[in-house]
Amino acid sequence: MKTSRQIRQEFIDFFKQKAHTFVPSSSVVPHDDPTLLFTNAGMNQFKDVFLGKGERPYNRAANSQKCIRVSGKHNDLEEVGHDNYHHTYFEMLGNWSFGDYFKEDAIRWAWELLTEVWGIPKERLYATVFGGDEGDGLEADTEAESLWAKVTDIDPSHIIRCDKKDNFWEMGDTGPCGPCSEIHIDMTPDMSGAKLVNADSPEVIEIWNLVFIQYNRNQDSSLTPLPDQHVDTGMGFERIVRVLQGVHSNYDTDVFTPILDAIGEIVNIPFEEASDEQKIAFQVIADHVRMLTFSITDGALPSNDGRGYVLRRILRRAARYGRKLEMHDPFIYKIVPTLLNLYWNAFPELLEKASYVMKVIKSEEESFNTTLDRGIAMFGEMAEDYRKKGVEMIPGEEAFKLYDTYGFPFDLTRMMAQEVGLDIDESGFDTEMAKQRDRARKAGKFVMETSSEGDWTVLTTVEAPTFVGYDQVSMQTEIHKYAQRDEKYHVVLKETPFYAESGGQVGDRGTISGDGFTLTVEDTQKEDGVNVAICSLSEGKGITSAAVEANIDMDFRAPTTYNHTATHLLHAALRNTLGDHVAQKGSLVAPNHLRFDFSHFQKVEKSQLETIEQIVNQQIQQDFPVSYDYTDFDSAKEKGAMALFGEKYGDVVRVVSIAHDGDAPISVELCGGCHVRHTGEIGPFVITQESSIASGVRRIEALTGPEAVAFMQKSRDVVKELDQLLNVPTNELSHRVRDMMDHVKSLEKQLQQVQAKAVLERSDEFISAAEKQGDVSLVLAEFENMEVDLLKQLGDVIRQKSAATVGFFVNRLDDGRVNLICAVTDDLISEKKLKAGDLVRDAAKIAGGGGGGRPQMATAGAKSAEKLPAVFDFVREKLAAL
Repeated sequence: MKTSRQIRQEFIDFFKQKAHTFVPSSSVVPHDDPTLLFTNAGMNQFKDVFLGKGERPYNRAANSQKCIRVSGKHNDLEEVGHDNYHHTYFEMLGNWSFGDYFKEDAIRWAWELLTEVWGIPKERLYATVFGGDEGDGLEADTEAESLWAKVTDIDPSHIIRCDKKDNFWEMGDTGPCGPCSEIHIDMTPDMSGAKLVNADSPEVIEIWNLVFIQYNRNQDSSLTPLPDQHVDTGMGFERIVRVLQGVHSNYDTDVFTPILDAIGEIVNIPFEEASDEQKIAFQVIADHVRMLTFSITDGALPSNDGRGYVLRRILRRAARYGRKLEMHDPFIYKIVPTLLNLYWNAFPELLEKASYVMKVIKSEEESFNTTLDRGIAMFGEMAEDYRKKGVEMIPGEEAFKLYDTYGFPFDLTRMMAQEVGLDIDESGFDTEMAKQRDRARKAGKFVMETSSEGDWTVLTTVEAPTFVGYDQVSMQTEIHKYAQRDEKYHVVLKETPFYAESGGQVGDRGTISGDGFTLTVEDTQKEDGVNVAICSLSEGKGITSAAVEANIDMDFRAPTTYNHTATHLLHAALRNTLGDHVAQKGSLVAPNHLRFDFSHFQKVEKSQLETIEQIVNQQIQQDFPVSYDYTDFDSAKEKGAMALFGEKYGDVVRVVSIAHDGDAPISVELCGGCHVRHTGEIGPFVITQESSIASGVRRIEALTGPEAVAFMQKSRDVVKELDQLLNVPTNELSHRVRDMMDHVKSLEKQLQQVQAKAVLERSDEFISAAEKQGDVSLVLAEFENMEVDLLKQLGDVIRQKSAATVGFFVNRLDDGRVNLICAVTDDLISEKKLKAGDLVRDAAKIAGGGGGGRPQMATAGAKSAEKLPAVFDFVREKLAAL
């Protein structure tokens, strides 16, 4: 039996013999294309050729491309692992012709490889061709149809015409397109699968798609012939291995069996001995770990947006399936070495990044495991409650609560609901998500109002107001229009030097002066793509002329430019120190500080921060020139410019580069912000803080120029003062502080022991003061700033000394919060079915909190101390009703 490794190599060698150039797989993470989440087809790296914007030194190519598809017509995530041929990650074997051979050779060679080289029975193969489309005015592809009959010996009855949906390929709404011819294999026992072609049947599957790119789809949807005709083919690697190895499922091939065996060793359940439900879990995990390993290797990271959120969804889906195999600790990362053994020769980049990939996956597993079991328990209670009520649809707000509180992606909750016969209100979930985004938007510093035309007073006509503030900081100009809102003037200048807040950089300040009036510009924002200066009237009675002088406040702008250029240097230093996976996730560039958010899976170590800080300061001291260039987006990408994923870029983009003339650039980014001319203008750079703001996203805060100097001076003064107070030299200061902290901790421990002894000695007093609620004794007591563990000890003592007793303790904290501790004796648990976890959770809800725990002992937190009387009444009524 041929191995998968042999099959891949035989495909490549076959086309090499046909004068094709082998082209290595491109990254599965398309860093140079912010419009695309993942590489999802072999043709992605040749898109520029098909669009007529690029060329290659060869006109025939072949490769095996790493691909990821997680949605759309080609893959439904819910089917992955449940059927035998859908996958999130797969390889696409392909061959291409760029204006060279066309249909005849593509068809002949496909048939030769399948039937002569690989020996697939010809009687099991079907070829579909485009059957025409009246709407597009296209006839059937009789050329391909006749070529199948002419250059192969396929059974003529196995050549089938199909409609546009299945046999006409398009790159997008516009652009290159053309008919395709798909090769399907009939794997029914009696070869009766003719009617199952293109019926999405696991018994008759497509194995190779030959696309003939010969038209261009125009803006008006019409089609025109291309001057050059291309061939783009794609064969699913996992599918052809299944066919050639003669097995029923992709998971039975040697592409997957080593992974399934590795999972079996980790979970201590051999795949062959697993139940049907467990086998699905094996297959889901095997598929998902491939997707995670290849995407993280190529630079993606789990996060809460874009492709990062896709990774997080996939990893959390795999972790949840791990629960079906009783895996509650991180384990997915342990499977990665098996993938290295399978793929190192085809994709050697895996070897270099293996340790890193394992760390990322383990970190994400640890993060999600802390909430997964609680979320599953919450869902179980919720589902049971709705089933008892006869409700088959879980409200969207409940699904959103699982997402918001426990990090459950919607499709994970939907999958769990389907397993117990319930559905979820998806539109309700979307509504809650929209509300959350709206809350986040409103929580921002400034929200620009949208005004009607009647809001504006127009003084001069202008075709399009322009920003000239890169080069001009003071200028004569004219007011185009203005509006008065909330005692502020909103002013649009014909030409403006004022930069509007965008790209993380705050808006400019300054003054606008005219005949008899002066406006103080307090902020600049964009409205409908136009820079609007938000002003207060500082002199005069109002705007009385169109002609004005506009001046930027350079005490505000200049340090802002220091910080903006410093973020570019910081970004480059982060990538240089931590790895190419680092990508900007947000920033704030203000005159007094900068903030930079970036993708990284763990805390940045102290030594790494020192290295990053040193790199930035060295590049500042070397006084590198900062240059600017305007070009089209594709040209900018060719220069290596970094683009933000999901950002909308126009036809012309601004490229900011930092480099000595002739040297490789330190930094090249698409950026519309304001920068220094030379890095030496920035002055000293100091990192003040590194922190986590979300799973997989870190934040660095820093200072430059005079602010950095002031910070260092203040730090020096603090150190000197501590030296004097503690009477130790600077190099011994940290040691002395640690000794003092250890001493304080020792004293606190002694105090806790004294408190514990005093409280526990009062246990008999608490028991004797218990109030009767029906057949139950309720020990109700209040404390202030007590250790929760101590009150749990008190609960255990009361449980040991009493019967039919509930201890319910309230611990008030100085910050207004409240701890609730509940202890229940064993007889009440067994006879009355009373559980401490249920009681304290329901009680805490009344005071705006939540919690839970074991039947014997549980704790909760609450925010509304004023609701405690209602909490006590609830507990009394609950016990009295037993």
